[in-house]
Amino acid sequence: MIRICLHGAESTGKSVLAPKLAAELGIPWVPEYGRTYAETHGTAFTMADLLAMARGQDAAMRAAAAADPPLLLLDTDPLMTAAWAQMLFDEIPPELFAYAKAEHYLLFAADTLWVADGTRFFGTAGSRARFAAVAEDMLVRAGVPFTRISGDWAAREAQVRAVLAELS
Repeated sequence: MIRICLHGAESTGKSVLAPKLAAELGIPWVPEYGRTYAETHGTAFTMADLLAMARGQDAAMRAAAAADPPLLLLDTDPLMTAAWAQMLFDEIPPELFAYAKAEHYLLFAADTLWVADGTRFFGTAGSRARFAAVAEDMLVRAGVPFTRISGDWAAREAQVRAVLAELS
């Protein structure tokens, strides 16, 4: 099984592209647990909330992986939660690096229009740039392979399709 994880700052197309491609390509995907958590519990996050999100995301990923599909698309994983911890609290609990990692990550650039949806925080140019840098740093620190995804929506989709085809 090859797990491909979408990673990067908010409002870069990850949660729109994952279900679309999964449906079109007939591959399973794991939605972002943190979004559901935020919509249910609110966005006044504590570190305990972030750790609960990571545990929920991990449980969903393990459940999907139990079927052992050849390819599994992940909307996010605990490495992205680590980026959130860095952004919100300027610290990262070691637990967030201890979870299993995907075989490949797609790092989405913050070069798209930011859209407020009630769960997003970092909409200014400066905060988006910082979040993008922190997200990339999490991948580098974890030592995982990744491919950069950027450009308009059509370019992003084409790049992701190319990586999926190459890795599957």
